[in-house]
Amino acid sequence: QVQLVESGGGLVQAGGSLRLSCAASGRTFSRNAMGWFRQAPGKEREFVAAIRWSGGSTYYEDSVKGRFTISRDNYNNTVYLQMNSLKPEDTAVYYCAARRSVGWSTSSKEYEYWGQGTQVTVSS
Repeated sequence: QVQLVESGGGLVQAGGSLRLSCAASGRTFSRNAMGWFRQAPGKEREFVAAIRWSGGSTYYEDSVKGRFTISRDNYNNTVYLQMNSLKPEDTAVYYCAARRSVGWSTSSKEYEYWGQGTQVTVSS
């Protein structure tokens, strides 16, 4: 089992920045690929970014490329999502997820462990 706890969400004006953190505990964290997903009201949960277990490979959804950066600190069992140039359409609950594989995936169905989510609200 892997337990995930997100933090760092909040209210920010358009153009601002936030850094989300996801603290992991439980079984070996360093062998899990990690992902961030988000869900806006009335919409499906969507992929945002993912990172390989080693941190050497990352992937982003097109709308966040160049604005968001995913990273991880395996020593401290934490994954981060740095979000810059935020837009109102980035408003959503953001979820951290882990999968029992070293490689990342863009499909939420391939992640076995989920955090409780953290709200990000971007005002215009």
